[in-house]
Amino acid sequence: MYRPPGPSAHSAFEAARIMSSAAQPTNEPKDWAQDMEAVARLRDREGFMRIYDHFMPRLCVYLRGLGAGEATAEDLAQECLLRLWQHADRFDPARSVLSTWLYRIARNLHIDRIRRERAWQHAQEVVEQAAMEDPTPGGTAEQFADHARIRQRIHELPAIQARLVRMSYFEAKSHGDIAQALGMPLGTVKSHLRRAFLHLQSKVGGGA
Repeated sequence: MYRPPGPSAHSAFEAARIMSSAAQPTNEPKDWAQDMEAVARLRDREGFMRIYDHFMPRLCVYLRGLGAGEATAEDLAQECLLRLWQHADRFDPARSVLSTWLYRIARNLHIDRIRRERAWQHAQEVVEQAAMEDPTPGGTAEQFADHARIRQRIHELPAIQARLVRMSYFEAKSHGDIAQALGMPLGTVKSHLRRAFLHLQSKVGGGA
């Protein structure tokens, strides 16, 4: 599972982004084994920058070919290269070339993102249905049980996530309205809701 990199990884990655936008390398090695070993053993930034500059645009093209949008492809390509920085020691040049190794990581990240998006969408549908179809005396016992189970799962969420879900779906507030009402950054609101929906999906929504 992806974990945010430590400060050293972030600093190297940001330096690579700056170099990439400023200039292209004049001498790109054909064999990346030496650079990968330097990154793995010495956390070598220059080696990482050469790899970044060479593969970042290629990964974006590859991911767009898999169906990712331009912004998503860039995000996934950056995450792929962060994985390289974090786990360079796992690359074995005797088993595959670096491009194959990176494209495999990129493809897996793309598949994982699709699965998360589908699960999130399914969870949203479950909660939306509960919000719009409040059980009435005329409903079936099964419908009442479903709504009760969903509401119980919402109650079991961390307090801030439960509050955001209720405001979003039971009070029909937009993400922007919620952010303003609670004094929270919009991105934080969206992140909390995403985690809440994924948790609800795993509990009451079934597989996606």
